[in-house]
Amino acid sequence: MFEVGSTLDLELLRTFQVVAQSGSLAATAEVRHRTLSAISMQMKRLETELDVRLLERGPRGVTLTASGELLLREAQALLRAHDTLVSRFSRERLSGRVRLGIPEDYARELLDDTLPQFMARHPGILLDVTTDTSGRLARGLRARRLDLAVVLDHAAGLEGGETLWHPTPVWAGPAQGALHQEAIVPLAVHPAECPYRQLAADALDAAQRPWRAIFTSTSIHAVEKAIETGMAIGVLDRERVTGAMRALDENDGLPALRRCVARLHFARTIAAASQPAVEALAELLRQRLSGRGPWQWDALSARSPG
Repeated sequence: MFEVGSTLDLELLRTFQVVAQSGSLAATAEVRHRTLSAISMQMKRLETELDVRLLERGPRGVTLTASGELLLREAQALLRAHDTLVSRFSRERLSGRVRLGIPEDYARELLDDTLPQFMARHPGILLDVTTDTSGRLARGLRARRLDLAVVLDHAAGLEGGETLWHPTPVWAGPAQGALHQEAIVPLAVHPAECPYRQLAADALDAAQRPWRAIFTSTSIHAVEKAIETGMAIGVLDRERVTGAMRALDENDGLPALRRCVARLHFARTIAAASQPAVEALAELLRQRLSGRGPWQWDALSARSPG
C-alpha cells in the first residue's frame, strides 16, 4: 500500500514507460539490459506499491489497464520534469541516433518547423527521417529500421500507439468536371499500404462502384497535380484541397469515408543509448500534434504574436 510520505523509485517508472511503449516485457528487458524475471518483478513491485493493477498480460504481450494509462501520462510528465532539471544543471546534452518515419502527406508541415526546431535544440542527436506510406512505415518499425513513426490507422496490423489527432480525409476532385460520376471511377492514389488508398477502395467497393487507379505515385504533390488537372479524383486530408480542386461527398454520389486516426508508434526495441533522444522527439511531436495535427499548429503559429 502506498502511504503518504512514501516515494516511488524513478527506475520503476522508467521501466514501466518502456513496457507501455513496447507492449512486451521481453522487449523491455532487452532495452533496459535486465533479465525478463527482473522486469516482471519490477512491474509487480510497482503494482504492489500503488495497490492497483497496471498491466493486462496476454499471449501477444501486455496492455495497459485504465489505471496504467493514467499512470503512464503522469509518469511521463514526472520523468520529463526530472530529466529536464538534471540536464539543465549537468550541462549534459542528449546524443544518439533517432530514426523517424512520417507519412509523405505530412512531411512538408513537419519539416517546416517541428523537426528543424528539434535539431536546433539537440545538436548532438543524429536524426534520420524517412517518408513513406503508413503500411511501409509499420513494416520499418517491426523490422527495427525505425525507432519512432507517425502512422495513420492500424496500418498493416500495427496495433496500439498513442493517438495524436484525427485526420479529416475527403474525396477531392478537380474544380471543374464530373469525373466522380463516371461508370468506372478514376483514382489518383499512393501505392498499396497507404491508408487513404484503402479508404477509397473500401468505400467504393462497399457501394459497389467500380474504380480504377489510373495514377499512382509515392509523391503527394504528384497525386494532387493529377487531381487538379482533371486526370482523376482521390482522397486527401481536407487541408490539402487546393483552389484548383473541390471537396466531394455523398451529395455528389460518392460513398462516405470512414474515420481515420494518426498515432505515434515506438519500435518494440530501441537502443539504450538512443532511448532518451527518442523520447525527447516523441514529446515534441506530442506537444505539436496532439489533438490538432500539423495543420492546426500552423494556423495557431500564424495567429500568435511575434
